[in-house]
Amino acid sequence: MSVDLPFHKAWLGEEEHQEVEDTLSSGWLTTGPKTQKFEEAFKGYIGCKHAVALNSCTAGLNLALALQNFPEGDEVITTPMTFPATANAILLQRLKPVFVDIEPGTLTLDPQKIEAKITPRTRAIIPVHFAGHPCDMTPIQELADQYKLVIIEDAAHALESEYKGQKIGNTGNTTAFSFYANKNITTGEGGMLVTNDDELAESVRVMRLQGISRDAWKRFGKSGFAHWEQTLAGHKCNMTDLNASLGLHQIKKIEQFTELRKKYVSMYDQAFAGVSELETLAVRDYAISAYHIYVIALHLECLTIDRDGFLDAIQSEGIGVAVHYVALHLQPYFVKNFNTKPQDFPVASSYSERVISLPLYPKMSSADVERVIKTVKDLVKKFSRSN
Repeated sequence: MSVDLPFHKAWLGEEEHQEVEDTLSSGWLTTGPKTQKFEEAFKGYIGCKHAVALNSCTAGLNLALALQNFPEGDEVITTPMTFPATANAILLQRLKPVFVDIEPGTLTLDPQKIEAKITPRTRAIIPVHFAGHPCDMTPIQELADQYKLVIIEDAAHALESEYKGQKIGNTGNTTAFSFYANKNITTGEGGMLVTNDDELAESVRVMRLQGISRDAWKRFGKSGFAHWEQTLAGHKCNMTDLNASLGLHQIKKIEQFTELRKKYVSMYDQAFAGVSELETLAVRDYAISAYHIYVIALHLECLTIDRDGFLDAIQSEGIGVAVHYVALHLQPYFVKNFNTKPQDFPVASSYSERVISLPLYPKMSSADVERVIKTVKDLVKKFSRSN
């Protein structure tokens, strides 16, 4: 089964190639001046006070939670409709993830269901901005304020998302972004933690590099040699200048990329609007989506094929597809260790059986989008029960 239209392909131009070559020629490959320059550019773009470059969004979630020093066994509320990284960050701090079901239409954390899951041991909420659509943060923030909970936003999908006119990352909460290969901009591997908290930002900078007090490039600067000191028990999750070299030019293209994503989403939306066998995701009035992925949900009762069969049928036409997601409460780890069941989170369970992510990236052409549309519509017609 050969795929000639991949699910994703990064847009990397001559500028990125030249910047990487310049970094290689400089002899300084790890965290250094280009990482710092990328942090400054990203901070300016988001409008936050601090941006700390890391090797992943996961690292941002890990460090943000680690620095809270919550007692072992305390609880963090999040969504089951997410990548394992969100829950792993909780688990690796010896905390307990507590899932709350999702809202139909946006597949984001349902604010109306959160309060029932708050206990005396609840310490934080991690909202996940799914597919680029922000969670409804006002009621979530009100609950956090009422119960004195920390909010850490998982914005792996949400660069360019806005909530009530503010960019995600500039709403006052600590927020983690991803620059993985398939994200809206990429550094290959990479992430950024943004915050307005001076103390947290400084601690993250120290913790990202083994808890030592100085980055290596500053130890060997023009002002002479300087000894480092270990001040915290740290991790090893700094971004390198090689990765930052890509980010320096990707961030300049984000608005161009977003306009193309919007164009292709509009094409998809218009084409699928009258297809009763499919559901497309909603965009609420409070939101501007980053359109990170384009998700459709099959109405299986209208079809003679299941989701996985539909996936295979699309791929047999040479088009790459994905699933975001089979929810975490359905994954073997949580079934075994937390005794989770499909009926615990019925909305997430339903979408887990029905969602398909179609190709959506700036490197596509309009003709590519039309090809995907035709393929999906032809398959719906082929497998529709109304035939």
